[in-house]
Amino acid sequence: MVLYQLESPMRIITIYGAQGLVFAWFAYLAYRILKRDRKRLNLIFAGFYLSVVVGTIFNFIYGPIANEQVVVILNYFTNFGAFYAPIFFVVFNLILLKSEKVITPTKQLIIFIGYGIYMFCMIFFVLAGPGWGVELNATTNWSPVWHLPFFLYVFLGVTLFSIIPLLYLSFQVYKKFEDEQLKKKWKFFILGVIALTIFMYTIFFANFLNIPTLRTIIGLIGIILALIGGYLMYIGVGRQLEK
Repeated sequence: MVLYQLESPMRIITIYGAQGLVFAWFAYLAYRILKRDRKRLNLIFAGFYLSVVVGTIFNFIYGPIANEQVVVILNYFTNFGAFYAPIFFVVFNLILLKSEKVITPTKQLIIFIGYGIYMFCMIFFVLAGPGWGVELNATTNWSPVWHLPFFLYVFLGVTLFSIIPLLYLSFQVYKKFEDEQLKKKWKFFILGVIALTIFMYTIFFANFLNIPTLRTIIGLIGIILALIGGYLMYIGVGRQLEK
């Protein structure tokens, strides 16, 4: 397998510096949540952070690899981890809104598997050939470039099946709370969701438009949004799960 040396300092900083910060921060928050208790709610909430962490690991792996076929497949797993993550909060909100007696473990599993199948099907675009999936090679400076079919598939799927339900359910849970302190903390969670949603959509468009300057700006702003968003969700809900 041919390797390249990551000659660009900016590339090294982006992959192992900026994304490394998100990796370490999300791993730490998941650890804090699971350290106290590993009941189902804790596992589901921490699942969001862990899904992103796993996806980032694949990004670290393919960072120095110059084999196009290998890199594209590993990038698929990076995308899967990042875009699968919101479904954990969808299920978490459903449980809070309806209770676990209504949203049984079986129903939770159906949601996880159903969304997972949709995310898995991204692989068909990746394998379809030029013009369908993700281009990631020397001509793109080893940055992922999304073609229109892949962009639309991911954009519509994530929007319809995770982001819209997540935002809707989050506001429904907020209205359900009567205690002002709980409502205040839940606002932090909602703000965190919004911050990470903005970050995710900027990645979608940066990869599709493939404008180097835009990538750099989004990379810098996105890392801040990811760090702050992850923390806001944690102090809004995750910290309470430790108790």
